[in-house]
Amino acid sequence: MRMNLSYSCQSVRAKAILAAGLYLFAAGFLLLHPASLQGQEQKVVWSDREKPIADEIGGLRALPDDVRGQATKKLAIEIRQLPVTPNKLRLANSLAMLSTEGDFGHDMLQEVATTLAAALHEQPLPAEKGQPPRPYVELAELVRYEHVQASLDDSQFAAAVSKVEADNERRQQADFTLTELGGKSWTLKDLRGKVVVLNFWATWCPPCRKEMPDLETLYRQFKDQGLVILAISDEDAGKVKPFIVQQKVTYPILLDPGRKVNELFQIEGIPKTFVYDRTGKLVAQSIDMRTRSQFLEMLAQAGLK
Repeated sequence: MRMNLSYSCQSVRAKAILAAGLYLFAAGFLLLHPASLQGQEQKVVWSDREKPIADEIGGLRALPDDVRGQATKKLAIEIRQLPVTPNKLRLANSLAMLSTEGDFGHDMLQEVATTLAAALHEQPLPAEKGQPPRPYVELAELVRYEHVQASLDDSQFAAAVSKVEADNERRQQADFTLTELGGKSWTLKDLRGKVVVLNFWATWCPPCRKEMPDLETLYRQFKDQGLVILAISDEDAGKVKPFIVQQKVTYPILLDPGRKVNELFQIEGIPKTFVYDRTGKLVAQSIDMRTRSQFLEMLAQAGLK
């Protein structure tokens, strides 16, 4: 998951937060952006059954990709077997945010979604300032973008599904102008006729860093066929420029220090990627990190193969 929160980074720094035993869980809304944690952290007391699961979730990013999927699936099943406590929903939501950082298999994602839906069924959450709490949105995004099934008769889940669709409509209509590190300005609506990839990221986000080499490879492969990748960061140039030089990224890096474009696109988790076809239609998006093969599937929906 995933952050201005995901941040799915939907999932940002979930490993560090879990490993330290710290979590902010206010009315079910999981906030993971470092700035959001200042002065608000709560120490979670894990039971003897919960603590090993929390530790394993905290170590998921250290696992090889071919091991991580099975480990995540096992954890989802173990969480479902826990007694009903607030920690159970914390664990289910945290696992869901980490489950989308790559391609670990549809079966795994289904187990994770089933676990999160079951935890929400056991412990329904009230609306947060008129909005569905983040775990409901997390589940709705899994259903919408990862094509899993979830059965949950809950008004907040229905509201989350509606929110996801409304956010998509706003992204379809959105336009912006931002300046890249080199000084060139880019306007989204001026790029009709191109296949446009918007990638929201940050230097501190591990999944963002992990997917950048694949984005660079795809940019070099398809730029002569009309592919434009615009990577948008809300950090300042002094932090972003040396990182980009080190990473040897050649696609445009746009700066959004006031977060106006992040807010326009309803970015609650990074990395997050949107693909527009040559007519300007939003044809694909991800809620988290993607692999090269997953990016290729997204680009194919815009006509690039």
